[in-house]
Amino acid sequence: MARTLLVRGLIAGAFAGVLAFLFAYVFGEPQVDAAIAFEEALAAASNAPAEAEVVSRDVQSTLGLLTGTVIMGVALGAVFAILFAWAYGRVGALHARATSALLALGAFIAITLVPSTKYPANPPTVGNPDTIDRRTLLFIAMIAISVLALIAAWRLFRQLAPSLGSWNGAIVAGLVFVVVIAVAELILPGVQETPRAFPADVLWHFRITSIGINAVLWAGIGLGFGALAERVLEPTAARRATVTAGA
Repeated sequence: MARTLLVRGLIAGAFAGVLAFLFAYVFGEPQVDAAIAFEEALAAASNAPAEAEVVSRDVQSTLGLLTGTVIMGVALGAVFAILFAWAYGRVGALHARATSALLALGAFIAITLVPSTKYPANPPTVGNPDTIDRRTLLFIAMIAISVLALIAAWRLFRQLAPSLGSWNGAIVAGLVFVVVIAVAELILPGVQETPRAFPADVLWHFRITSIGINAVLWAGIGLGFGALAERVLEPTAARRATVTAGA
C-alpha cells in the first residue's frame, strides 16, 4: 500500500509541477524580466562588464522553469505521500480527500506562507551572492521552526479539545502557534539586501507571485493526490462519486 501511495504522490506532484509552471510563466516571468532589466541598467550605468549568459533567457523561462517546477513537484509529492500514509486516520474521521487537502494546507502555511513573512522571496538578480549560504540557512531555520510549531499546535489542540471543546481548543492552539512564530521572527536576524532604487511594484508583485506559485503547487498536490488516494483507500466512495458525476 505504501508503494502504491508513493507512486500516486509522484504522479500528483508531476501534475502540480506543470500547473505551477503555467502559473509561474504567466505571472512570474514578467517580474523576473523586469528585475533583470533593472540589473542590466545598473550595470550599464556603472560601466560594469556584462556577465556571460550560460543558459539563454528563453530556455530559462520555458524548459528550465518547467523542469524545475516538475522536479520540485515530484519530490514534494513523494514526501507528501509518506506524510499522508502516516496522517491518514490520525487526524480525525476524515476521508482521503479531506485528509490530503488538510495536509497540503498545513504544508503551504508552514513551509511557504509563514516563512515568507520573515524572509520574503526576492527576484534572482536581487541580493548579495556572498551571503546566499547564510540566507539559505536562515530560511531553512524559519521553515523548521514553523513546521515544528504547527505540529505542536496540532498536538495541543488534540489535548485541549476534549476539555475545552474543538472551537476553544483551536483558538488556544492557534494563539500558541502565533506567539511561537512571533518570538522566532524577533530572534532571527533580518535580511535587507534589496537595492533602494529597485522598483517597489516589481518586488511586491514578484513576492505575491512567488506565494501564488507555491499555493498552486500545494493545491495541485493536495487535491490531485487526494483524488488518486481515494481510489485506493476508499474504492466504494470513489466509485459512488464517479457515478454521481456522470448522472
